[in-house]
Amino acid sequence: MTNVLLLSIDSLRRDFLGAYADEPHCVDYGVETPNLDRFAERAATFDTHYAGSLPCMPARREWHAGVQEFLWRSWGPIEPSDDHLARVARDDGVLTQLITDHFHYFQHGAHGYYEDYTGFEFVRGHEYDAWQTAPRQPDDRLLDQTLDRETDPPGGVGYVNRSVYARNAARRGVEDDERNAFAPRLFSRAAEWLRANREWDRWLCYVDSFDVHEPFHCPEPYASMYTDEDPRDPDLDVWPYYGPVDEGQSQLSDRQLEFVRSQFAGKVTMADEWFGRVLDALDDEELWDDTAVIVTSDHGFLLGEHGWVGKNEPPVYDVLARTPLFVWHPEGAHNGERIASLTSAVDLYATVLDLLGIDAEAADRVHSRSLLPLLAGDADADDLHAHRDRALYGYWGSAVNVTDGEYTYLHPCDPSVESYCHSTTMMNARGFPLPTTPKTDAEAGGFVAHADGPVWRFAADSYAQLDEPLLFDVRDDPTQETNLADERTEERERLRAELVAGLEALDAPEHQLDRLNLDPPA
Repeated sequence: MTNVLLLSIDSLRRDFLGAYADEPHCVDYGVETPNLDRFAERAATFDTHYAGSLPCMPARREWHAGVQEFLWRSWGPIEPSDDHLARVARDDGVLTQLITDHFHYFQHGAHGYYEDYTGFEFVRGHEYDAWQTAPRQPDDRLLDQTLDRETDPPGGVGYVNRSVYARNAARRGVEDDERNAFAPRLFSRAAEWLRANREWDRWLCYVDSFDVHEPFHCPEPYASMYTDEDPRDPDLDVWPYYGPVDEGQSQLSDRQLEFVRSQFAGKVTMADEWFGRVLDALDDEELWDDTAVIVTSDHGFLLGEHGWVGKNEPPVYDVLARTPLFVWHPEGAHNGERIASLTSAVDLYATVLDLLGIDAEAADRVHSRSLLPLLAGDADADDLHAHRDRALYGYWGSAVNVTDGEYTYLHPCDPSVESYCHSTTMMNARGFPLPTTPKTDAEAGGFVAHADGPVWRFAADSYAQLDEPLLFDVRDDPTQETNLADERTEERERLRAELVAGLEALDAPEHQLDRLNLDPPA
């Protein structure tokens, strides 16, 4: 039984961390991450860890409820049948705290995540956070670096308008003092919480950093750390639109793309610098002996690889799906070592409960499998399949992907076949941060095996992330440049069978086989 500090850093690419790579795949320089590296030297480093449900809030439901949600629904709330992590911990006498600048917790369609914590803190102002309304006309230079004035008019009052960031950043004084930037404020507050709450016997603190998520708007010295450009040049974007890098609104010149990469790298180093304050608090308060510390990310971010910038629309390549995970366990058998076993994001839910000493019968683990046997040395950490034979991952309503840790198989959907959304709310299947609209064709029933009661089921459009199957040998081709689907047909069929078996094991909705053009298991 230990205290638990769970810390997520949004959009953090594993190849930008010294513990995983000498330098990122997309640049020819190393990125400074000394504090994450020193934590990795202490902790167990997981080499084959995959996301499950993408992007932001679907990942957080996996962490908070142990549900691999992308097969049933899109971005949405905690469901009534979910055994929320903080509630289960509180019921067992654990103090729980959320510290975050991740404003999505407080948007339309995302309720139920923060309410169960004993206490929560919200650092305001990141990205689209609906916070500041003045000045009406923000700084022109920052607007030029963050938005298209036609689609995001600075004087507009519609939902999800990028101009709010310029107002929020000015209010925070982000460019005036690095301590006012979001990661510094958040990690500083986390360090203060650790120092102030030393007397509690059992606690769970979840620190959820929205950085290194875009906008890649860095204060100095980080803005100039990896570029010779003037970081305040209005021709250089710090907030790229998602999409192909060679056309449309998301188009970037080589110069602009290199600059975006440099600012992403700057944000990584800034987050790392201030994460060091958390490590210092753990040192100073002598918390290591009774505190487990988990550091991870929800997904990565494409910076020109495969012709894309961002996420959501392209195939879920490993740059998005293969995420960092470090776990310090005071009694861990593999501290300072690497764990090869295949693991999934949803496994953090059961892991946290086990680390807190909460009986497995006290919560429905749903799809989550505790990593404690690996950490404690009760399972072979060198065995790729000691924990999982396969991991499924993807976005609701699109492709479904599977890996066995050696190959990744990305399977397309038929976008003409509708998907079905399952929830106790009539959530928006795609427009998640917008006010919901009634679904007049919804059915109510017991359509979800892991739910305790009826849910709404209603149809919504599927969308294609890829047109044909993609198969990659990630041992020999970690950047997934060569599609082997036509060449290694036996492996393709084996992974396709693993995908079908994975859907069956999860009791996924039957319509998934139809929209994926897959035959049911024999």
